[in-house]
Amino acid sequence: MSDILEPRRRRLGLLFFMPVVLVVICLAWTGFWFFAASKVDENVELWQAREALAGRKYDCANRSVAGFPFRLEVRCDGVSVALQAQTATQNATQIPVTAKLGEILVVAQIYTPNLLIAEFKAPAVISQAGQPWMAMGWSNARSSITGLPGTPDSGDLVFDDLSLDRFAGNASASVVRAKRVALHGRTAPNSTAERPIIETAFQVTSGSIADVHPLLAAPFDADIRTLVSGLNNIEPKPWPQRFREIQAAGGRLQITQSRVQSGEIVSLATGVLGLTAAGNLDGELQMTVTGLDKAINALGIDKLLEMGVPQETLDRLAPGVKSQDVNNLLGALDRAIPGLGNFARKNAGGALAAGVNSIGTPATLEGKPARAFPLKFVDGAVFFGALKVAQIPPLF
Repeated sequence: MSDILEPRRRRLGLLFFMPVVLVVICLAWTGFWFFAASKVDENVELWQAREALAGRKYDCANRSVAGFPFRLEVRCDGVSVALQAQTATQNATQIPVTAKLGEILVVAQIYTPNLLIAEFKAPAVISQAGQPWMAMGWSNARSSITGLPGTPDSGDLVFDDLSLDRFAGNASASVVRAKRVALHGRTAPNSTAERPIIETAFQVTSGSIADVHPLLAAPFDADIRTLVSGLNNIEPKPWPQRFREIQAAGGRLQITQSRVQSGEIVSLATGVLGLTAAGNLDGELQMTVTGLDKAINALGIDKLLEMGVPQETLDRLAPGVKSQDVNNLLGALDRAIPGLGNFARKNAGGALAAGVNSIGTPATLEGKPARAFPLKFVDGAVFFGALKVAQIPPLF
């Protein structure tokens, strides 16, 4: 009889023991979750201190933690970000730009604690000196970052239906529109902790930018991929300081792929850019472009020549060229042979297109005729062939 009862006692013991084990595991898991939740404030404060060193001050009016039992959800209401100037001419007296948005939700799974996913609630109102300056909106905005709490391995930031409007009195004016904007970054496979190399990919779908350049006002798509070397680390710091360190280390920005399309104009570019001791861009990109003649119409250069060229327009389109020189030349043609200057004005489009199509060498891009040529950066000046087309300010 005892031989029969013994197995039954063992089964009953296991039956009572398993619930006890389950309760202990649940209690331990609950304690672990609440311990992790209690560390959120501490970690957020450490992160805020690191970002402040880079000129980015984050604040949260109301922070809460939820998500029990399998994840942590940190919700921040009343978010404000104060951004100090990140240019070579910044100084301590400059008033920071402030951005305010309604909510940020950051989620981390307990079983993948090194991955953080964040969602941002629109809109964001950007102000300076207490006055609203711009409003930024989106239908969906999210980011992810891996590798925390140490040095991040990768990060992504994506906006859908992005808009940026500038306030003008009681009205607003459109500045930026894009169906999608995405920025991806990760440490390259051959990167080291002492000398990190960062791979980036920047993508824009159906984007447009007003009041910058005629070619950017029309909808365009862009896919630009780069390798950045010369970094001492990837800790937060002001951009001028970062650029100075890259220059001192002989770092480079290698554009491994760049494709930009606006209508029939398509451009591909690869090359390497560096920084001079004065903080200016220096290097060369190899460009292949289709539809160069279409850019003449997009820029409106032929119509400018017909009407006479204002200096402010030349400063924007062809820095270094004087309006007086252009208009004097056309006037001299009229004096030499009456009507010749007017003929030159009216036929400027064809002449300019022929000149543009003579730059570089013939090529084929995506099955279409194209021109291949170098785009040179010389101490901040940008040269399209022999023509100086822009001057980029120093980065530090």
